[in-house]
Amino acid sequence: MRLRLRRSMVKTATLVTAIALPLAFTVPASATIATTTSPGVTDVLANVFATQIKGSNVKKHLDKFQQIATANGGNRAAGSPGYDASLAYVQDKLRKAGYKTSTTDVEFPLSWEEASPSVLQQTAPVAKTYANPADFVTVISSSAGDVTAQVQVVDAVIPPAPTPNTSTAGCETSDFAGFVPGRIALIQRGTCPFVDKATNAKAAGAAGVIFFNEGQPGRTDPLVFDIREWRFGFPIVMASTAVGLDLAAAPNTTVRLKVDAETEVGRTKNLIADSRWGKSGEIVAVGAHLDSVPEGPGINDNGSGSAATLETALKLAHVPTKYKVRFAWWGAEELGLLGSDQYVAGLSQSEKDKIRLYLNFDMIASPNDATFLYDGDDSDAEGAPAGPAGSPEIEKRLEAFYAKRNLSFEGTDFDGRSDYGAFIANGIPAGGIFTGAEGVKTAEQAAKFGGTAGVAYDPCYHSACDGIDNINAAALERNSKAIGYATAYFAYDLTGIPDRNAALAKSAAKSAAPTGATR
Repeated sequence: MRLRLRRSMVKTATLVTAIALPLAFTVPASATIATTTSPGVTDVLANVFATQIKGSNVKKHLDKFQQIATANGGNRAAGSPGYDASLAYVQDKLRKAGYKTSTTDVEFPLSWEEASPSVLQQTAPVAKTYANPADFVTVISSSAGDVTAQVQVVDAVIPPAPTPNTSTAGCETSDFAGFVPGRIALIQRGTCPFVDKATNAKAAGAAGVIFFNEGQPGRTDPLVFDIREWRFGFPIVMASTAVGLDLAAAPNTTVRLKVDAETEVGRTKNLIADSRWGKSGEIVAVGAHLDSVPEGPGINDNGSGSAATLETALKLAHVPTKYKVRFAWWGAEELGLLGSDQYVAGLSQSEKDKIRLYLNFDMIASPNDATFLYDGDDSDAEGAPAGPAGSPEIEKRLEAFYAKRNLSFEGTDFDGRSDYGAFIANGIPAGGIFTGAEGVKTAEQAAKFGGTAGVAYDPCYHSACDGIDNINAAALERNSKAIGYATAYFAYDLTGIPDRNAALAKSAAKSAAPTGATR
């Protein structure tokens, strides 16, 4: 009996056949790019693709990363021979699979030191010198500079709120509305990373930044920290709450702020590979940081995410996709997300708008793992902001993968600790998988995911023992498949993901319409 197949069923069969092609078979360049008509069709396609991602193959890449680290002083840190050899290995695999690869330069501070103690003095309305370090400390990585200028308070909560981490001072560009270029920004601690506050201050034309502690018990003294960005071009210090309030008290306070510091700059690279098929103006970006910390081989952090992303790229190499997939291996993540930050900063606005979404995979095989999915809509209400529009759709798609297999998962905040940061800061929706670092697994999580309560998700996080034995094979298997699934899904279907190019074109067309024009 002949079956009469519905059109959607024929479409599904065609797509599944395309995705399951033997990898030795190269699809002709003239092949028609498959398209889908419904999320259900794409889901079938993506699930078939996921079956081709094998944990055993991902493990082979990890074995190579371990060999590279062993041969190069025990690590694969940015700027080291171990990192360079890791990049060469990934690049060679990609080229043999048919990808055209490119690299982008990344700068990072090799060393930073103060040549002399920093100075913070009030020159008006009264003369006063603040003690270093009792009243203030230099922010590590601060640029050198000697500035005398009026202080301008940026959206501070004065008096400080009774609950910590409630001040959003400097977190939004709108906080600097009315800021006078050339002044020194006085910014309260709270909510978002210090680097975001300083970045917004620089964009507003600040000549320097004085952070001050928020003011609740335990959050009053100067705080020593590394802002992990040395190119602001102005001095940055951190003051006590008392000093911050003192400087904010008078309307025309003027200070002298001096930092005498020297930075030696090193260089490394990001690795980029675009798929051969797909619309060039519609990019699905998939990334993982390739570098380790200097203390160890970095096999879980983040050989695991790098290896799974590599295996996904290799399996997708000969499959026509509707949208272009851009794979990225970031350098100098462990030095402050520098590779991804500098890459995104180097893109024109039109190039940023072509990136429809970004998938981030950083630590996917922690030995005492839990499955965390980035909380795109802040449905967990943990306090961190939701991702840009489209981020909830990424989270839901990953949830669908685990739910279909009766696997547990939890949300995790966009806390600024991985390479999604630069993307969401530029309005690009993001999502991804994380299996935990130095945080401690709770009893509830142990019941849900297995493993040991009261123990860190990765006891070897940022340590010499993060080697090839520091991998949970089951987590590596299922999460590598999830990476393959999500990549394949969005390579064919971007339903629910805003098209920023289309929105800009529509806005431009509307602005260009003659006055009084009618439809």
